[in-house]
Amino acid sequence: MAERKQVDWESVERDYSAGLLSLREIADKYGVSEGLVRRKAIQNEWNRDLSKKIQDKADSLVRKESVRSSVRTEKASEKEVIEANAQAIVNVKLSHRTSIKKVNSLVESLLDEIETLNKDKSVENLPMRVDVTKKLMDTLKTSIDKERQAFGIVDAPTPTENAITDLLKACQGNSIAIASSHTDFDDDE
Repeated sequence: MAERKQVDWESVERDYSAGLLSLREIADKYGVSEGLVRRKAIQNEWNRDLSKKIQDKADSLVRKESVRSSVRTEKASEKEVIEANAQAIVNVKLSHRTSIKKVNSLVESLLDEIETLNKDKSVENLPMRVDVTKKLMDTLKTSIDKERQAFGIVDAPTPTENAITDLLKACQGNSIAIASSHTDFDDDE
């Protein structure tokens, strides 16, 4: 009878979770079948996507570096940490606003050039004028979206959107307030 090979399943799980190797590569590395790796992953509910943990770690490192560069003490207070991170966010937002302002200025300038070309109304340059205008409008739309984002401008939901949201909640089992009217509109009085 052949002796069963001991497999370091913790290492297999680490490689599986990292998501860098294919199942076949993991199986070859640990001398097991691809199917066995797949079954173990399903059975033990291994998570193959570590991007959330990686992003959390990156955010943590950015926060630490931000505090380290602005607060030179060994142990920073909560107030100092908040202040340093808030200032970092302010710097990013102000930078975005400056860049967006430059893009908007460039788009305005290019729109003026198109307007000058339109005065000629030449059929030969019509396709070019239409193409450039369409591209400028796409750029302007993106720029406006980014500008609204940088300034924290959020559209208020319309009553219709609220009604749809309430209806979806009701369909999902959540409660919904229903207003009733005591007026009977069917009376012929």
